[in-house]
Amino acid sequence: MTNTLTLDARKQAAFNHARNGQFVEAETALQSILQESPRDLGALLLLGDVQHTAGKTQDASRAYGGAMQVAQMQGGPIPDAFKPGLQRAAARLGEYAAGYEAFIAAQIPPASRSPRFDQSVDILLGKAQIHLQQPTKYYFPELPQIQFYDRTDFDWAPALEAQTPAIQQELRAVLADHAAFRPYLERDERKPHVKSHDLVGNDDWSAFYLWKDGARVEENCARCPVTAAAFENLPLDYLPGQAPSVLFSLLKPGAAIPPHHGLINTRLICHLPLLVPGPAWLRVGNQTHHWTEGEIVIFDDSIEHEAKNEADQTRVVLLFDIWRPELSLQERAEVTKLLGAIAQYSGEAVISGN
Repeated sequence: MTNTLTLDARKQAAFNHARNGQFVEAETALQSILQESPRDLGALLLLGDVQHTAGKTQDASRAYGGAMQVAQMQGGPIPDAFKPGLQRAAARLGEYAAGYEAFIAAQIPPASRSPRFDQSVDILLGKAQIHLQQPTKYYFPELPQIQFYDRTDFDWAPALEAQTPAIQQELRAVLADHAAFRPYLERDERKPHVKSHDLVGNDDWSAFYLWKDGARVEENCARCPVTAAAFENLPLDYLPGQAPSVLFSLLKPGAAIPPHHGLINTRLICHLPLLVPGPAWLRVGNQTHHWTEGEIVIFDDSIEHEAKNEADQTRVVLLFDIWRPELSLQERAEVTKLLGAIAQYSGEAVISGN
């Protein structure tokens, strides 16, 4: 094919080669066109069709994928002439992905995979994203990217779980006082509400604090002595004026906490589920956990997370924060000093709540 022909003429020649089963000639012509015009949607779709018909599915996948990207980049409505080709490309890309997934499943059956390896396969297949720590205030480097921690790795967890019935009893007494809870996200009129959302000032997500911003709430601790005493020997992340926070976190029926990142990555957030009357879940990164009463959940809130109570009754967890176990005592002391100094300099706590 000579370059003295117009682009349309060269496309027509490529189409004629494809129609006559001359796939090598058609592919060569289309590759030549795309070297000059790499975002030619028609040429990409036709190249995918040619390679698919020739049994070159991996090459066709690249051509179809390129066509889908070009269609997205162009913006605006897609010309009617290209719609059937794009629909065909999408369908075939789905077929290729399913075939690839089936191939991998045949080599390493899903039932035999370790949880972390299974996540890696989902990411490879495009079924899951890569979620990393992205704290909004302070980032400590070289900490492992773990979404949910195994609660059996924490020696204090069984003793706290064993106190669930007694803590539930104290919670029910507090719930009888409807004024005891207040919105978890309280509105501060001194600050702009650029990132505000429906839960700010809304008691759909509300809290009853035993510790708040690093200080015991003595009146509330007196109302819940068993719960308060349960934290005396836990590795809470003591940061004067800032942490820990220990609270009953209440989510009303149907309430949803939108995806967000926590403020720092030197802590972990823990939940002891106390009232789970129906379907209710917490997603951290690629993993979704359904709360079970009395079973502690430990996660890194600097990774994107969200939650929803799909039950028709209120969900309550006992929420608290602890030091990440990977931090040495020296590092904990350094972080404490730094965040305290920043708070003193700015006149505002670096962290507050979850």
